[in-house]
Amino acid sequence: MRIPWERLSAEVLDAVIEEYVSREGTDYGPHEYSMADKVAQVRLQLERGIAWIDFDPDTQTCHLLRS
Repeated sequence: MRIPWERLSAEVLDAVIEEYVSREGTDYGPHEYSMADKVAQVRLQLERGIAWIDFDPDTQTCHLLRS
């Protein structure tokens, strides 16, 4: 189920993004980025519609997906 990021509070949105960017295996290429930089990059992708939040009701988990 697609969740509009705009409907989440700032705190919940930050928590979802931080959980995503801190997952092992998330690859940002050869550069090192701070957590704040990673969160800002993902937030921008959500704002531009490049990425979206998907909620799986069976597992009760959120995933960030890209088009």
